[in-house]
Amino acid sequence: MEILEIGAGSGWDEAVVVALGSNLSDGYGSSEALLDAALARLDQAGLPVLRRSRWWRSSAWPDPSGPEYRNGIAIVEASFEPCSVLRTLFSIEAEFNRNRGERNAPRTLDLDLIAYGRQVIDTPDLALPHPRAHERLFVMGPLAEIAPGWRHPVLGVSAEDLAARASIGRDARAE
Repeated sequence: MEILEIGAGSGWDEAVVVALGSNLSDGYGSSEALLDAALARLDQAGLPVLRRSRWWRSSAWPDPSGPEYRNGIAIVEASFEPCSVLRTLFSIEAEFNRNRGERNAPRTLDLDLIAYGRQVIDTPDLALPHPRAHERLFVMGPLAEIAPGWRHPVLGVSAEDLAARASIGRDARAE
């Protein structure tokens, strides 16, 4: 899938931002192929991809001895509420044999809802914006690549500035 262009001046305030990650290919041949399939699945699930980043490579975190990760960002269109989007993401993860167990363990597919427009939500089931995304270069770097002017709904800082300040995954690089 190519990187789709949205015209300059697009309102990033309403962007629905989804992070994708993988470090286990589970029969897809590579994490990149698995992530490409996951992007297609987002479209099929009613979350059409409007724009996407390149895949970024980074060491496993917090234990760099694990398999390397591939990460990226998709800006999707969502016609349903944030909790429903999150449930859809979990369902897609399950289709890709995501095994939820130990936190930060290797995984076939990780889909995180980073932001849903400017909404700020803090419930036991959902926190928006994602509470740790701004600290991670493997999230903010891909977001800055496709939407440098996106502003964090709470911090008010651009994706580009957050990528420069990120303290986790400093080795993340676009492929």
